[in-house]
Amino acid sequence: MKFLDQAKVFLKSGDGGPGAVAFRREKYIEFGGPDGGDGGRGGDVVIEAADGLNTLIDYRYKQHFKAQRGHHGMGSNRNGARGEDVVLRVPVGTQILDEDQETVLCDLTEAGQRRVFLRGGDGGHGNAHFKTPTNRAPRKFHPGWPGQEQWVWLRLKLIADAGLLGLPNAGKSTFLAATTAAKPKIADYPFTTLAPNLGVVRAGDEEFVIADIPGLIEGAHEGHGLGDRFLGHVERSRILLHLIDGTEDDVVASYRTIRNELEAYGGNLADKLEVIGLNKADALLDEEIEEKKAALEKASGAEVMVLSGATGQGVQKVLYRLLTVIKESKAEEPEVIHAPATRSLPRPPVGQKLPDDGEMRWDDEIGEWVGGEEEELDEELDGEELADGDSDDALDGDEPEGEDDGSEDDTDGTPRHGA
Repeated sequence: MKFLDQAKVFLKSGDGGPGAVAFRREKYIEFGGPDGGDGGRGGDVVIEAADGLNTLIDYRYKQHFKAQRGHHGMGSNRNGARGEDVVLRVPVGTQILDEDQETVLCDLTEAGQRRVFLRGGDGGHGNAHFKTPTNRAPRKFHPGWPGQEQWVWLRLKLIADAGLLGLPNAGKSTFLAATTAAKPKIADYPFTTLAPNLGVVRAGDEEFVIADIPGLIEGAHEGHGLGDRFLGHVERSRILLHLIDGTEDDVVASYRTIRNELEAYGGNLADKLEVIGLNKADALLDEEIEEKKAALEKASGAEVMVLSGATGQGVQKVLYRLLTVIKESKAEEPEVIHAPATRSLPRPPVGQKLPDDGEMRWDDEIGEWVGGEEEELDEELDGEELADGDSDDALDGDEPEGEDDGSEDDTDGTPRHGA
C-alpha cells in the first residue's frame, strides 16, 4: 500500500430540509387546517480514528465529501427524515488543520475517537408551525438552514515512542530490521527509505514503538533531498535516537548537519531528549572508535553509545537506554504527546531543483514556487521590450527631441494623434 501522510479535502455537511405547506381537507372532518411537517436535519461530517490504518491514501483520489441533506416535510404533520452522515476514517495520529496549515482544528490520538467536525443544518418549519389565532391558514414555510463547508488538510503524524534520525545510509533501516519484525528496504545507496516505517521493539518483558524516517541531508528544510516533511512523524516521540555513520571521515559534521535541520524545522524537535549512537562499529578499528567517540562527545556534550546494527554489537544496551527514558517520560506525561502544527510546503516539481542560493521561495498567495531562473528570464525579456522604446515612450509622456508625430493637444490636455 502506498504511503501518504497529508491530503487536502473539501468537507460539507448536509443542508436542512424544507418544511411543507399542506392543509387537511377531508370530508366529514369538521376541523381542518394546516398540517405541513418540518424538514429533516442535514447529515454531519464525522471524523473517526480507525485502528489498523497507517496511511491517508484513501483521500488521494477523492477529495470532496458531502453529507446528505435533510428530507422535506410532508402533510399530516409528518417531519422529514434526517440526512445520513459522512464518516471519514483516518489513521490514529491524524491532525485536522485549517487551510492555512497553521491552526489545528482536531487531533485524533486514540483508536475509536470520533468527532463531529461539521454539523448539519437544521430543517425548516412547515406551515403548521406558523399557525396562530389570527392566522388560521398560513402558507409560510422555512427552506431549512444551510450546512457548513470547509477546505482542510489531513496531516498524519505517526505515534511512536522513539524516533530514528540520521543522514542517508546511517544504518537506520538496518537497526530497525535488527530490533523489530519490520522489513524495511536496505541497500548500499542513499535514500533507500522513501516513507516512514514503524516497528515494535521488545526489550526484556516490555515493548515500545520506534519510527524510522527517510534520511536528512543539509538543506532539507529548503526542500533538498526528500526535504523535511517526514520529520512530523517523530514529533510525537518521547526520545530521538540519532544514528551516525562511523565510517564517515567527519562524524562531527554529520551530527551538526542533523541538529541544524532540527532547529530549522521547529516543532520542538531540537528540545527532545536524544541518544547519540555511533553506528557501524564493526567496520572500524578500536582506535578509530575511540577517536570518533571522543570527538562526538566533545561536540554534543553527551554520552555517545557505540553499536552496530548489522552484527548486534551494543544494540541491546541502546534499547534499554531508550526504554528507561520512555518509561520515565510516560510516568510524567502518560497521555500521547500532542505535536504542534508544522507547516509543510509542497516540494518542487519533478526535475526542478531549488538553487543553493535560496532564490526560489514559496508564495502563499498564489500557491507556487517563485523566483529563480524563470523570474530572471522574465525580467530580462521585460528589459529588452523596454529597450525597444516603441510603445513605452508614449506611456512615459517623453518624446524624442526634434521629432513631430503630428499630434495636437486638445483643450482638455489629452493628446490627439492624427491619422
